[in-house]
Amino acid sequence: MIRPITLPLAVLAVAGLIAMVMSVGIGSVAIAPADVLLVFLGEGSNLHRTLIFELRLPRTLSAFATGGLLAVAGALMQVLLRNPLADPYVLGLSGGAAVGALLAMLAGLGGAVISGSAFAGAMLATLMVFGLAHGTGSWTPSRLLLTGVVVAAGWGAVITLMLAISPARELPGMLYWLMGDVSYARAPWPGLGVLVLVCALVVPLGRSLNVLARGPMQAAALGISVRPLEWLIYILASLLTATAVTMAGSIGFVGLVVPHMLRLVLGNDQRLILPACALAGGTLLVLADTLARVVIAPEQLPVGVITALLGVPTFLYLLYRSR
Repeated sequence: MIRPITLPLAVLAVAGLIAMVMSVGIGSVAIAPADVLLVFLGEGSNLHRTLIFELRLPRTLSAFATGGLLAVAGALMQVLLRNPLADPYVLGLSGGAAVGALLAMLAGLGGAVISGSAFAGAMLATLMVFGLAHGTGSWTPSRLLLTGVVVAAGWGAVITLMLAISPARELPGMLYWLMGDVSYARAPWPGLGVLVLVCALVVPLGRSLNVLARGPMQAAALGISVRPLEWLIYILASLLTATAVTMAGSIGFVGLVVPHMLRLVLGNDQRLILPACALAGGTLLVLADTLARVVIAPEQLPVGVITALLGVPTFLYLLYRSR
C-alpha cells in the first residue's frame, strides 16, 4: 500500500507547531503551553502577551523561516550538482553576504542596512560564480562547484582581513553574525514569504527534478528542457540562501543534514522532499535556537554553534550508514 504523501507532511507540521509552542514558552520567564494557547486566543496576562508577541514569537518565526530556507536550498543544490554533499553555502553565497554585512557594521549602519548589504553581497557572489563558471561555453556542475569553492575561499580571505583590521568594539557583533544568530531577527515575514513562494514554484516541478537528479542526458531524452531548469534551480537556491543569510548570518549543516535524513525516511521523490525540507528544517532550527537560549542561561549561544554540534555527528553517522 502506498503511503499518502500528505501523512509525513502532516506529522512534520505538527512537530513544527509543537516546537514553536515550546520555543515561545521557554525562557527566563517560563510560560505553560496552556497559557501560550490563551495568549493566541486573545486572553492571558499582559506580561505573557508582551513576551510572546514582541520578543519570542518573531524570533521563533525567524528561526523557522531560516531553517526552512536553508533546507530547501540544500535539497535544490544537491539536485543541481547531483552531489549529496552539496549544501547552500558551497557556492560562496554566505561569504559574499558576510562581506556585505561586515562592511555595513564597520560603517556603523543600522540593522536594516546590514540586512540589505548582506543580501546585496550574496547576489553579487551569485553573479560572480555564475559568470565565472559559464566562461566561453555552457557551465557544468563540476565547473560550477569548483568555481564556487574558489570564490568562497576568496571571500574567506576578505573576511579574515576585515576582522583583523576592525576595531575591538565591533568584533563581538561581527563574530556573532558570522557564527549565525537569530536573536536580532525581528522581521520573519519576508523570509516566510520567500519560502512559501519558492516551494509553490518547485513542488509542481517535482517530476522533472526527479529525472534531472538521475542525470542531464536521461532528462533530455525524456523531453525535459535541462538548461532552463538548471538555471531556475540555481537562481531559486541562491535566492533562498541569500534570504536566510540575510536574516540570521551563516548557519551551517541545516541544508546538508536535513535533506539526507529525510531521504533515508521518505525516499527521493522531490515532490515530497522539498516541502518536507521546509517543515523539518524550520523545526530543527527552532529547537536548536531554543537550546541555544537555555543551555547556559542567562547567556545565549549563537544558534550556528548548536547546529554544528548537532550536525557534525549526525552527518558522520549518515555517512557510516551509507557505506
